[in-house]
Amino acid sequence: MLGTIVNAIAIIAGSIAGIILKGGLPERMSQTIMQGVGLCVTLIGLSGALKGMDYLMEIIFFIVIGTIIGEGFNIELRLERFGDRLEKRFSKNGSTFSKGFVTASLLYCVGAMAIMGALDSGLRGNHETLFAKSILDGIISIVLASTLGIGVAFSAFSVFIYQGSITLLAGALSSVLTEPVIIQMSATGGLLILGLGLSMVLSAKVKVGNMLPSVLLPIFYHMIMQIF
Repeated sequence: MLGTIVNAIAIIAGSIAGIILKGGLPERMSQTIMQGVGLCVTLIGLSGALKGMDYLMEIIFFIVIGTIIGEGFNIELRLERFGDRLEKRFSKNGSTFSKGFVTASLLYCVGAMAIMGALDSGLRGNHETLFAKSILDGIISIVLASTLGIGVAFSAFSVFIYQGSITLLAGALSSVLTEPVIIQMSATGGLLILGLGLSMVLSAKVKVGNMLPSVLLPIFYHMIMQIF
């Protein structure tokens, strides 16, 4: 769990630095910075998605079925409502609290480094990937928090629960998480990050939260394929 703990602390520290910086940024500059970060997020997502080109048909299937499941549970709305509850409790006038929480949580959790790093941490006690992710997440947190506020810091709890769960369950999942499964999960997550980046750049609503089940579908798909 050491890697996940360090990752969560880095996000909180970066967010605090970003909030301090926020006071000195004019609104126009904040909006432009957010678009710039969106372009970087788009690039990160694209690079991850391209790794799954050998499994294109499977990934399309995962996205479609996963989105149907996510829309059924309306995960995006539930995440936003959870963010709103946190805002009412911890932020007096943070109109972007929920957006910061949801955006950062999705960005930090669905990427390849989150999955691979947590697995390495649980299976081999190797925290290097999560340490590297901590540096990246800390830097991104500074920029995100400078525009979206304190909600970004609370995404550290999402990261702790998500990566921590993978780390603790790594031993039980090791037989299922073969290389093709990991590639498919990472590539599907890359597509979701790409959608998140486009939302930030174009200020258009892409319901990435409702696509989250897509990331887990490769596990169930390969379990079913092994049976039949």
